[in-house]
Amino acid sequence: MTPAQFLARVKRNEIPPVCLFLGQEAYNLRRCRDALKVVFPGEPEQLDATEVPLGAILDDARTLSLFTPERLIFVINADAVMPRANRIAIEEAEEDGNTGSAGIADALKSYVKDPTPGVTLVFEATRWDFEGDDKAKNERARKFYGAVSDVVEFRRFGPDEAQMEAQRLARSMNVEIEPAALANLVEALAADMGRIAVELEKLGLYGKPITAEELPLLVPDARQSTIFALVNALGRRDRGRALEALDALIREGEYLPLALAFLATQFRMALAAREAGVRSAAQAQSHFQKAGLPVWGTRAEHIWQTASKFSKAQLERGLQLIFDADRDLRSARPDDRTVVENFVVKLCA
Repeated sequence: MTPAQFLARVKRNEIPPVCLFLGQEAYNLRRCRDALKVVFPGEPEQLDATEVPLGAILDDARTLSLFTPERLIFVINADAVMPRANRIAIEEAEEDGNTGSAGIADALKSYVKDPTPGVTLVFEATRWDFEGDDKAKNERARKFYGAVSDVVEFRRFGPDEAQMEAQRLARSMNVEIEPAALANLVEALAADMGRIAVELEKLGLYGKPITAEELPLLVPDARQSTIFALVNALGRRDRGRALEALDALIREGEYLPLALAFLATQFRMALAAREAGVRSAAQAQSHFQKAGLPVWGTRAEHIWQTASKFSKAQLERGLQLIFDADRDLRSARPDDRTVVENFVVKLCA
């Protein structure tokens, strides 16, 4: 189930006696944890599977408390219960007359079949993600906990999902932030809702509406918005604005070779969009997603704006100038700023 579905069940007081939290996404994990803490009186218990064998964890869960009729137990590092990750678990299972993962799984299956009344046991297997190299390991964890039917998947937010959640969160925190600034924040933090939530909490202390121009000064990781300002100024051949944006990047401590690499990526994608004949940001997003590149709405809009401001020949010339600037940055030169300023002047000529 999704975190939203789990939160709805908690709100209806339909909490499963045993559930598995699977995946690395920390923002929704914290929300689900907090929702459970509200329902259960007293402090929740926490056991670490790297320190406590599964048999001891289940024995603890079967023990009725003399002080409270309801118990909430979080089992962190639940991935370590898997036999290959924890030799202690294997030895503990062998002492009980069971061997290997089958014995451990049987003990878990037995508890799930007859859970202790009033006890909610939450296994947190949050070491691995759902994509890439982690995918097979994550599926192995799911298979090991196959006896647990209530699985909450904590998948990473997509860009559009993060944008919607950030808007909801900003409203709930009474943070006044321009849509463009919020979009830049989501993009700069790679749609990581945990980090976005922290930054929005900080921005709530600012005390006045936040604009896209102010965002890079308030959130260091949002400096990409200043790079987009540089790209837009270059597209208008506005040398003065471009040099102002470059000066802002330098004052913010931006590593100029990295900024130049970002410009190169922006120009290459804009050139690819032009050659593909895309006519809108939506078409640009669809084009790159079909090619297997994760491009979200705001990013596609920036690519389309760059493609529309520069002709094909100008983009090719811009890439050549970027190549020359990158070469100069790697050779003996007065300083990085002089090289990049020279690039801006040539491109705006």
